[in-house]
Amino acid sequence: MTRVHSWSAEWLSVSIAPFDADLEVCVMDYDGILHALVFPCRKNGTEWVNPATKGHIDIQPTHWRKWAENR
Repeated sequence: MTRVHSWSAEWLSVSIAPFDADLEVCVMDYDGILHALVFPCRKNGTEWVNPATKGHIDIQPTHWRKWAENR
């Protein structure tokens, strides 16, 4: 069964990330520490892009939440 969620501050699994929204994403560094990126990202098929530049971002995020301008 698919989990239905509302836009919240809760971190959600990247497997259910939407394609049509700016997102804050977490990535894991080489030491296994999670970091939230400081710019919004957007899922484009199987790729992630920077919505400001439309450029591909070479990341494999683990979690996401809606991007909030005041972060």
